[in-house]
Amino acid sequence: MLKERVEEVLGKVRPMLQRDGGDVVLVDVQDDGIVKVKLTGACAGCPMSTMTLKNAIEETIKKEIPEIKAVEQVME
Repeated sequence: MLKERVEEVLGKVRPMLQRDGGDVVLVDVQDDGIVKVKLTGACAGCPMSTMTLKNAIEETIKKEIPEIKAVEQVME
């Protein structure tokens, strides 16, 4: 259930990322409230990706789903 809610919020952030040639993929939602995501496309190698992750993605998710504690980027 929580994973679906996170995916729904990511759907709101995606258009902004896709406008710049990037995207975000949900990897996991852990029981401790940590969300794992992977930035793809232009976002994957962008020097501003950390700022995007914290200021856009994490902020939006935490605002809409208070039980989420943090969003972390997975590098693969």
